[in-house]
Amino acid sequence: MFFEYPSLLWLLLVPLLLVAHRIYIELGGRKPDLKVPSIAAWTSGGKSVLGVLRYLPFALRIAALSLIVIAIARPRSSSDVERIDSEGIDIVFAMDVSTSMLARDFNPDRISAAKDIAIEFISQRPTDRMGIVVFAGESFTQCPLTTDRATLINLMKEVQTDLIEDGTAIGNGLATAIARMKDSDAPSRVVILLTDGVNNRGEIAPETAAEIARTYGIRVYTIGVGANGTAPYPVMTPWGVDVQQMKVEIDEDLLEGIASTTGGRYFRATDNTKLAEIYSEINKMEKARTTIDSFPVYKELFGKYAFAALVCLLLELALGLLIRRMP
Repeated sequence: MFFEYPSLLWLLLVPLLLVAHRIYIELGGRKPDLKVPSIAAWTSGGKSVLGVLRYLPFALRIAALSLIVIAIARPRSSSDVERIDSEGIDIVFAMDVSTSMLARDFNPDRISAAKDIAIEFISQRPTDRMGIVVFAGESFTQCPLTTDRATLINLMKEVQTDLIEDGTAIGNGLATAIARMKDSDAPSRVVILLTDGVNNRGEIAPETAAEIARTYGIRVYTIGVGANGTAPYPVMTPWGVDVQQMKVEIDEDLLEGIASTTGGRYFRATDNTKLAEIYSEINKMEKARTTIDSFPVYKELFGKYAFAALVCLLLELALGLLIRRMP
């Protein structure tokens, strides 16, 4: 606590002088006298309650005066508050939703693991705008860039493999993601492209899409998902669903080339843990720029001192009336 007008505290000498004057009157000053035939009434019972109470109104008046002086000196308290201004990053998830994403080398399968880990990534970045693009034989925007985390997460949960024609159009998926953010003025723009296959569909070559991304200053992180060798894959047969081992084919050279062209990086995820580690690493690499300003916040305290002074004055008044009515 501090005082805005500390020089006014010299006024506290006034109640001190009043106390000194009262003490002088009580102890050494001239006192009125009264002739009585006997002092037995004053000596038999000791000090009466009235004798004790008669000092309280004066004490309350001195306390009220002191509190008023403190109040007009304007006591205040302060605390430092930090204001954080954050410049977010635009991020678009370009997710492969071809039927091969149903392979069960991830738990419970590739697409479910990719969605769950992406949702966790979304929750860790509250200041960024994010969007979702899905692709298989073609591509479309599942969610445009938004800061609405609830909507983004709900739309991520709705991503599934039967949304569009099957296939793997990596170039189309990347081009659609670029279109979603090419006009953005964010300080950093990122595409996280996740696939488990080889480009075999689409009108736009992945290399062409990568060059377009570089032109717009968009960085692309590519993730190849799939175990090494073979992976269990559900296949429909006349007798129901049968799980068969299928060869894992990921065009890692293509994904590395896209990442290198755009200034990003290629990652290979072979299980849930590795995929989570990849997203964690991307999260560390892509940090929003923040500006922290520290400024004081003041709280006025004179009110409670003024209220206490009022209480003292009211008590003085009440005690004065009580003493006058006592026999």
